[in-house]
Amino acid sequence: MLWTSSAFVRRIATSSSRLGKNESLFTIHPAVKEALADHRPVVALESTIITHGMPYPHNLSTAREVETIVRAEGATPATIGILEGRIHVGLSSDELDFLAQSKTALKVSRRDLPYVISKGLSGGTTVSGTMIAAHLAGIRVFVTGGIGGVHRDGENSLDVSADLTELGRTPIAIVSAGVKSILDIGRTLEFLETEGVCVATYGDTKSFPAFFSRQSGFTSPYSVSSAQEAAELIASTLDLGLQSGILLAVPIPEEHAATGKLIEDAIQTALSEASLKGVTGRDVTPFVLQCVNELSKGKSLQANIALIHNNAKVGSQIACALSKLKDKERLRGGIGTQKSKGQKMDSKTIVIGGINVDLIAKGKTKKLLFGQTNPGSVCQSFGGVGRNIADCLSRLGHKPLFISATGKDSHSEAVLNYCKHMDTSAIARLQDQKTATYCAVITESGELSLGLGDMDIHQRIQEQYVSQYENQIASASLVVLDGNIPVSTIDYVCAIAKKYSVPVWFEPTDADKACKPFLSESWKSLSYTSPNLTELCTMNRTLGLSTPTELPRSLEDVLSCVPALSRPLLDHLHCVVVTLGSAGVVLCGEQEAGTVNLQPRMEKRKGQLCAVHYPALAVTSEETVNVSGAGDSFAGAMMVGMLQGRNTDNCVRMGLLAARMSLLSPHPIDPSLTIDAIHPEKSQLWSKPTLMCM
Repeated sequence: MLWTSSAFVRRIATSSSRLGKNESLFTIHPAVKEALADHRPVVALESTIITHGMPYPHNLSTAREVETIVRAEGATPATIGILEGRIHVGLSSDELDFLAQSKTALKVSRRDLPYVISKGLSGGTTVSGTMIAAHLAGIRVFVTGGIGGVHRDGENSLDVSADLTELGRTPIAIVSAGVKSILDIGRTLEFLETEGVCVATYGDTKSFPAFFSRQSGFTSPYSVSSAQEAAELIASTLDLGLQSGILLAVPIPEEHAATGKLIEDAIQTALSEASLKGVTGRDVTPFVLQCVNELSKGKSLQANIALIHNNAKVGSQIACALSKLKDKERLRGGIGTQKSKGQKMDSKTIVIGGINVDLIAKGKTKKLLFGQTNPGSVCQSFGGVGRNIADCLSRLGHKPLFISATGKDSHSEAVLNYCKHMDTSAIARLQDQKTATYCAVITESGELSLGLGDMDIHQRIQEQYVSQYENQIASASLVVLDGNIPVSTIDYVCAIAKKYSVPVWFEPTDADKACKPFLSESWKSLSYTSPNLTELCTMNRTLGLSTPTELPRSLEDVLSCVPALSRPLLDHLHCVVVTLGSAGVVLCGEQEAGTVNLQPRMEKRKGQLCAVHYPALAVTSEETVNVSGAGDSFAGAMMVGMLQGRNTDNCVRMGLLAARMSLLSPHPIDPSLTIDAIHPEKSQLWSKPTLMCM
């Protein structure tokens, strides 16, 4: 069965439970909070590299570049810092800029956290400070440049970084370029062993890297060759309940590795200068790094930026692999998951489809005359089948991840501004592409007379782009596809859905696009589809089945035709929802308690099939403002009813009420749409549904 909204709330509460009474000290960025709630990959990033590691503006540009790399790999970046006494997990652009230019920001480790918070100060978190915040927020993977360690002459000075002891008591995986080469790497590795920290080099070597150099002269205890292997290592640590971290050492790319002797000579000179000037403790590392940068004529800074970029890419890939691994465990009923037979993981709905800017022209005369100007009204709205359904779901409290594409133009700015209530994080904005536009001319009675569309950008919603959201698709409660997207993308998503038993709803969009899943075996992975009669005929013809030469006109003939055309699809689909405009809808599927069972089955259908006709709510032609979103409103509201676990009659009634609101609104999805507005008891005008055997 589909999970209910109450289960969704419980999951969010569980995911953030580590914060407990500390929650008042934290500000978690909305994008990070949502990603964690949905079990999507999140990568923690430290902020001392911004406040103390690099000069301005290199620190700011590098921080933004690293976040961009994380997003490009399919993860959510969570840069951690302290602003006016609050720990921020995830920083806005303005907050990054503030830390990058701050002259008073402190360097905040474990010992400094209480003081900085109590005084309402700001600062960049070190590796240890970031680990604490990331762990409390529920983040498992943390990317940095290099960790601290035992300082040279540490056996006498006892100068040992808190990063090492934090790794020994906080279960988080750190992806870094090893240990900063200004430190005593041999003693650092010995200390990590004492703390019980698992250390592994990432790649085809066990040589432990030394930050600027690929080799330090020391060997890691272990190595992992891929993101998948690294994810399995992290998962094993988490599953064992060990309260220690993991250090994954990633060698700097060969082309950016600095000459070992050049850097080592610069380090020795810088350390001597630090000693002469009496620089000690936490001030040694930034002092030495600055000196090394000057002595190497900027080569160390270039190498530093390159290795951080590389670490971000590798760390994000590991976070994505770990997320996918944990999703599979949840789907199998793995550790910590309680689920009954047939129950799916509570995760986000995914909508993949088109986003359009619509121009709706409605005539004021009974007949439109082509070749001349007709009196009427014209309004702009925002549509696209995928966007409409995602909009509807969002307004009804089930905000989906909406995967789509727009251009980088004024239309894109306008539609994204309108869609602020939706999750638009997965909408690709493509340079030199035009946002899809659609112009509809409708008659006074509300019937479509002519439609023109510039929809080429929909073909850019390709498998390569969608695949970065594979873990979300694999664990979704429902995936919705519209017919605008390419056939190859539909095939890819259907294959993932079949593998992980995810229900898929296909909205055909129009008669020409209704055939897409039926050109291959992909249609057998669908659970639901919502065609009109013409689109249903297209599906049958694509499968090589006979269809009427002419569409039936009378309601009686339509109700006779629909079950016959739906019957072959129900060999694999769970339910076919046939929309009939002003005549209502017909649901075809497995009979249960005198109606169609909407909940997805886990095994092959065994019960008797039936069809149920639900008449529409009456709307006069004078009342009708816009017909472009009624079907999408119906589908979206019906999906919400299913997600809430409502019975079939109530799901359909919610859909019909939403469709009516759409017809009366200039927008495809009425902005005043709420869950209360479509409560099944809102209307007393319901006609009794008609049950038909198949």
